[in-house]
Formats: sequence, C-alpha cells, structure tokens
Amino acid sequence: MSSETATATGELTAEDLGHVHLIGVGGVGMSGLARLLLTRHIPVSGSELREWPTLAGLRALGGTIYMSHEASNLDGVDTVVYSTAIPDDHLEMVEARRRGLRILHRSEALAAAMAGRRAIAIAGTHGKTTTTSMTTMVFQHAGLDPSFVIGGEISEVGSNAHHGSGEHFVVEADESDRSFLRYHPYVAIITNIGADHLNTYGDLAGLEDAFLDFAKLVEPGGFVVTCADDPGTRRLAQRARDAGQTVYTYGEAEDADLRLSEIVTSASGVRYLATWNGDSLGEISLRVPGRHMGLNSSAAVLTALKLGVPLESVVEALASASGVRRRFELKGTADGVRVYDEYAYHPVSMTAALETLRDVAGDGRLIVVFQPLRMYRTRELLTEIAAALALADEAVVLEVFGPGETREPGEGGAALTAAIDLPADAKVFVPDWDEVPAEVVRRARTGDLVVTMGAPPISLMGDELLEALTDRAEAPPGYLPRHAQGPEAAGGRA
Repeated sequence: MSSETATATGELTAEDLGHVHLIGVGGVGMSGLARLLLTRHIPVSGSELREWPTLAGLRALGGTIYMSHEASNLDGVDTVVYSTAIPDDHLEMVEARRRGLRILHRSEALAAAMAGRRAIAIAGTHGKTTTTSMTTMVFQHAGLDPSFVIGGEISEVGSNAHHGSGEHFVVEADESDRSFLRYHPYVAIITNIGADHLNTYGDLAGLEDAFLDFAKLVEPGGFVVTCADDPGTRRLAQRARDAGQTVYTYGEAEDADLRLSEIVTSASGVRYLATWNGDSLGEISLRVPGRHMGLNSSAAVLTALKLGVPLESVVEALASASGVRRRFELKGTADGVRVYDEYAYHPVSMTAALETLRDVAGDGRLIVVFQPLRMYRTRELLTEIAAALALADEAVVLEVFGPGETREPGEGGAALTAAIDLPADAKVFVPDWDEVPAEVVRRARTGDLVVTMGAPPISLMGDELLEALTDRAEAPPGYLPRHAQGPEAAGGRA
C-alpha cells in the first residue's frame, strides 16, 4: 500500500515489514534504522550512490547494498522505506507504487520498530544527538540494554543503532519534517526551541505549536523533560502543564527541578554540581568539553533518575563517556595540526562548538572548514551562521549541501563567505571539494586546530585533510600544496 494508506503508527511491528528496502541507506538516519532491523534478523537491502562509511557495517550484518538506483533492486521486497530527502518521482518510489508495495517514511518504520517498548524520544532544534547518546550510555551502563537509534555513532559502541533486550527504546526524534509527531513516547525530552525549519513551520510560533503537539503525544504515566534556561522550552513547559502533561525541567535557572551550578569547562572536559529539588546530587563530570555538553547531560541525568536508574550508575556512565562521533571528535594530528570533526550546522550549536574549540586551540589558530546544510537554512540564518564562523581565525566555506533544493543566483556558499566578518585573506569560498585539502594545507601552521563542520559529507573531509597534512610533513623543502600548483593539479573526484 502507499504511504498515504500505510497502517497507523503502533499497529505494525518491525517483523510485520518483511523484506525492507531503504532508499538512500547510507545516510546516518537511514543506516541506523537498517542496522536496527538487521540486528532483529529482518531482511534488509538498500540503495546508494556513494560509498558512505556506514555501508561496510551494514554489509557485515548481512544487508544487501546496491550502488545504484534500479527498479530491479525491489525484487523480493515487501516494504520500501524513504526519507524526506527522497522525492516522490524517484525511480524506486515510482516502481514501489507500481508494484503495490508497502511504502513507509523512515519515521513510520521506526515507530513500528518501537512497538511494545517504552520509548524515550529526544527532540530539539540542536543538541538532540548528544543528549540521545548520553541517555543511551547511562542506560547501558546501568545494565538495562536499551534499543536505540541515534543520528550519530556513540564512540564507545561504534554504532548508531542497536536492538536491545531491555524495555527502553531511546530514539532521536526529528522535528525538521514533522516526523517526530509519529511517535508516542513514554518520555519526551525537548532540549531547546530556536528559529529553524521555518520552511516547514512558517514561523517560530508554528514550530512551538508542533513541539507542544509532540509533548501531548506522551503516553499516560509518562512525562516531558525540558530546559529551564531556553525561552522556547520555558514557554513550552507551561503550555504542556496547562494541557495536563507532567513536566520536569533542568538547567541553571533557579526554578529548574534539576539545577546545575559551578560549571567548569576546559580542554579536558566539563564538570558541574547538580541538585534535585534542592537536594545535592554531588559533582557530575564528562570527558568532553563545553558548557552546552554539561547542559545536555543534565537532561539525561534527570530522565534516568525519574526512571529509577541509580545515581551512581548515572555518574559513572557520564564520567566514562567519550562522546559521539562527529561531535567534537579528534580525527588525528598531522604536521603539528590537530583536525577535529563537528556536526554543528545551526548557528547556536556552531557558536557553542567554536567557542569550546577556541579554548582547546590554546595558542594556535582556529581554522573552520564549513559546509552549510540546506539552502533554506543558509538563506534564513545567513547572518547568524556568518557571525558564528567569525569566531574562528580563518574560514574555508564549501557550497551548500542541499539535495533537491534550488539555489538562486547570488545565494549559497559565496554569499555566506562574503558575510563573515573576517579579513578578506582570512576567509575563502572553495566550491570544488578537491581544492579544499590544498587550501587548508596552504593556511594551516604547526599548532593550529582545524575543524570540519556542517553537512554530513564534510565528515569525509577530515581524513583527506590529515592525508594532505601528512604529505606536507613528508615533502622535501620547497613543497607546494596542489592548490598553489594550479587547478589542473587538483584532479577530479569520482
């Protein structure tokens, strides 16, 4: 059947889906769902055009991966899963409808996989991946073996999804396309509400209304967790209470149920004192730096304590966690230059990450290599994104990653670069992916910190930067990076 007539959320289980085919299986969200299904011994295939790092793991679990989009990929398939990025006229979508196959949005398939579990769904315009990871790690450390699907890989686990034996299912809930409204969680965590996804919601009021609808979906006996420091979630908390929901809050605000104080952050991590309704919980520490990381962790602390996880397990789990891949991840060091990878693309999370990275850089310069994610966001938040990038000493900007979007003349990476308040020689727009490593090699000096930031493809750039910097270190005197040798030396990208 079509997506319009798909069985309502909660009536299907993952095992009802039969052989599942995922279009665009390499993306972090789709690959997480594929991994979850494979670990439940459900037949999975998927199609891709790019060899994403996640695909090797899916093949190892028994998944069939096609490196092209073809009608024949649907042979033997019962259910086709798509994401919002897949257009209705995609070849495999058209073929699925012709064959009368069940067609589900990723969120519908994920809701089926959550059937029968007590779901903890984490939403918010930024910080939800980190919060989801921390919540998962706390429950794992307590021996509760939760199922989870996250928009990033937990460093200790090396995975973005797992089918657990416990009663809890921790999931990152995406508000960008309203798909989080397909879930019925026992706990709804909302980290913050900021101006984003206005192409979907029209304005901030529409976005806040959607988050309220999400809060109202909490199952009887469950509760909502929000940040007391964020204006948007403060408004939401009151509206949710007025609607009859149980709400708990965290943050530095004096009226927060779980209150943070004496927050100290450094290159080695962040620590703070926590109190619950005035009673001391002692010090909580993390190995990842950043005030925002401490705040995200407190959402996990509150949720775990309310669900009966012992405090000592919570503290131990957070103290041992090294974070999420692509969230303040050190890729390596070459020729005296440290290379980090950071997923942030919204100006609020970019600002928090770059402020933290500037501290970590110490006496070295901070160079950001940024690929904007989505044209609509770049257009609406250009001034704010440019202000965040100006926190770096130098900025290398790629073209916007916006599959299916139209870029008007004068828009995109070039316009963003022009808006960054840095000297002309400290910022550059590099539309050709292959030219970026040479540009960074030309700019970076021993002691500098380089961070790749933004859209998912930029995560692949870190390894290329390390290779280019290693080549520079091993090169004879007089070495010139490919960029300085002329564009013909840069080669093409398959």
